[in-house]
Amino acid sequence: MNSAKRKILVSGYVAVTLAAFGTAIAVLLTYTPTEDTMGPIQKIFYLHLPLAINTFVAALVTFVASVGYLWQRKGWWDDLASAAARVAVLYCTGVLLTGMIWGRSAWGQWWTWSPRLTFSLMLWLLYAVYLMVRTSVESPQRRATVCAVYAIIAFLDVPLVWLSARLMPDIHPSSIQLASSMKLTLALWFVPVTLASAGLIVGGFVLQKALREAGRRVPDTISHPPRLPARGGVA
Repeated sequence: MNSAKRKILVSGYVAVTLAAFGTAIAVLLTYTPTEDTMGPIQKIFYLHLPLAINTFVAALVTFVASVGYLWQRKGWWDDLASAAARVAVLYCTGVLLTGMIWGRSAWGQWWTWSPRLTFSLMLWLLYAVYLMVRTSVESPQRRATVCAVYAIIAFLDVPLVWLSARLMPDIHPSSIQLASSMKLTLALWFVPVTLASAGLIVGGFVLQKALREAGRRVPDTISHPPRLPARGGVA
């Protein structure tokens, strides 16, 4: 695909994603009823849950790509893992922030060390450390291997986040009952949040792959520099 077609495709994707966000916001403000107990602050849930689910998906992509790298030792698997991990950190940050805003209204406090909140914070820390590890190992092959092993282990926290409120006493409800109009709003919010997540992962992957391949080519251009003439004659 040439650069012109790629630019058109990216522009179209961004436009569709922004339109989906606009539609979801309009529906949230004009159609979705206000929950009786929590009031308007409850509407942050329609962003909170899609962010959480897409955090899990990004972590799953990182896990699969890490397994793929250890299996095939191909650099593009590592590129994909890196891109997905960045989205996992970004979206998990959104989950924690929206959860704190919701918790301040619902529970009267910004933070409580409930099992789900604790495991969610651990998830953010694990993938933030993953990104730090990527910057601390110089050898590309060693970095990819270390990060792949680390990401596989870090993924174990994902089911803990999901199951914590169901298997342990937690301030979070294990399930939430929604009216049909609220379910429609939630479904609509999944569309732009998922589109943005997929776009960020693919865009990050393409960038990482391009940087890696460019870095691989650079030594080839300087490995045989031109020989300078010897003093007093021609080399």
